[in-house]
Amino acid sequence: MSSLRTLVLNKGADRRLRGGHLWIYSNEVDNQKSPLKEFIAGEQVLVEASTGKALGIAYVNPQTLICGRLIGRDAKFRLDRSLLVHRINIALSLREACFDKPCYRLVYGDSDGLSGLVIDRFYDVFVVQISTAGMEAVVEDIIDALNKVFTPSAIVLRCDGKMRTTEGLESYVQVVQGEVPELVPLEENGVSLLAPVLTGQKTGWFYDHRLARQTMQRHVDGKRVLDLFSYVGGWGVQALAAGASEVTCVDSSEYALDVAVENAKLNNAQDRLIALQGDAFDSCKALIQEQEKFDVIIVDPPAFIARRKDIRNGERAYGRINNLAMRLLSKNGILISASCSMHLERSSLIDIIRSNARELDRNAQVIEQGHQGPDHPIHAAIPETEYLKSITCRILPGV
Repeated sequence: MSSLRTLVLNKGADRRLRGGHLWIYSNEVDNQKSPLKEFIAGEQVLVEASTGKALGIAYVNPQTLICGRLIGRDAKFRLDRSLLVHRINIALSLREACFDKPCYRLVYGDSDGLSGLVIDRFYDVFVVQISTAGMEAVVEDIIDALNKVFTPSAIVLRCDGKMRTTEGLESYVQVVQGEVPELVPLEENGVSLLAPVLTGQKTGWFYDHRLARQTMQRHVDGKRVLDLFSYVGGWGVQALAAGASEVTCVDSSEYALDVAVENAKLNNAQDRLIALQGDAFDSCKALIQEQEKFDVIIVDPPAFIARRKDIRNGERAYGRINNLAMRLLSKNGILISASCSMHLERSSLIDIIRSNARELDRNAQVIEQGHQGPDHPIHAAIPETEYLKSITCRILPGV
């Protein structure tokens, strides 16, 4: 095994790593002792503090702001098939302890010690997302590791995320093993569902709101439900399975709504599903004009705040959609307002709900708060791994 080159940090730049974080920023590198431009994207390096103390092994990318991601503290273990098998087994032990069916996020990046790697499991179909050059360099090892730990019927590489452009990587989707149907079965909260893993968003499914969807089910029996930004019906179809009298799914994608219909059929509930294609904001305005009312409304939009500089505009967007949703609620109706924007504080989302309720002369009664599930564990030293939030409220007349 060839020796690794050394990446030396500036004085004091090791403090965050010693505190448990895994990222190295480009301005933390001592470019005199270890010029960043001399490294190759994806290369594994030995990381040293300015004192010469070894901090562990990382992979690097000189083109990005986060130029290094620590793989491990022990300099003896590189990122290879053996380490991947070990980390996947550790990740698996958590998921098996939390879920009775093999449908979950198996690997959640930094939180599972595998920065830049996400693996979603749909029974024996594994969908792999690689977002960094360091993980792309060991893609064959990732496939081998999955075959060592499991007996996959299929493995899909969904390497088409936005972050790959920043990393200087091409986007591609590839079935590297087995055959994959257009819609792959999964189960969530006891409900049978289908995910478009080849053509859908991200890996085809969003397991992260599993717990909030489970909580939702106690509020929807016999109720009329509106699912905004519904995608393939993750919320709406589980509401139907829990006894909702009718669910209207609103999404801009005709294909996503077609899959939502298939999910409703799978649960013998297609006659209670209304698929409404269009922009969620415009659709809400049209429903208000038609004087429609719903007992439960789910607002689960895409991230309106991708970067810190988007916070103000993003908060306005969250405010507008929550205001529209409240106008469509029946008296004492339930609003489930969610956000996947890491930069939106939970307290800010609650304040957005409060201020919009007061604008409409109503009071918001927070009854439950949701978090990402245990297959999206939060790394205690990396706040960026905590991003998901949902607020379930009863919207009451003003007093």
